[in-house]
Amino acid sequence: MTIAITDLSPKDAASVLLDAVDSLWARRLVDELDRAVRTEPLERFVELWDLSNAGAARVFGVSRQAFSKWLVSGPPAARAAAIADLSAATDILDRYVKRERIPAVVRRQAPALGDRSLLEMAQAGETDAVARAVRDMFDLRRVQP
Repeated sequence: MTIAITDLSPKDAASVLLDAVDSLWARRLVDELDRAVRTEPLERFVELWDLSNAGAARVFGVSRQAFSKWLVSGPPAARAAAIADLSAATDILDRYVKRERIPAVVRRQAPALGDRSLLEMAQAGETDAVARAVRDMFDLRRVQP
């Protein structure tokens, strides 16, 4: 008798898959599933930057409760530009940095950022500068052969 993986609980399915494949393949699968499932920019931002709702609320200058409401019913239109900036930065980081390293990257102070971190810049409301800084970090056109 064959059992479909969808007949198992997620925990049991994960156990079966981990027994059948190597850990690098499993990590890549999880990353791809996460990309497919986490389509909301705020969810991806919170997850990949490893922020609590309170930490994300600080970025936007709102209460934790207000931010939690955003996750359920969507953010106000006035925040669209900031969310787009942070989403763009997050997408670039996700493309070029291992996911488990993103929290350290966004928290590391750098001379190129005025001895601040990307997270500090975001908390200061400089989301456009965050997006620009991340684009510049990975602009491979600047590398001369």
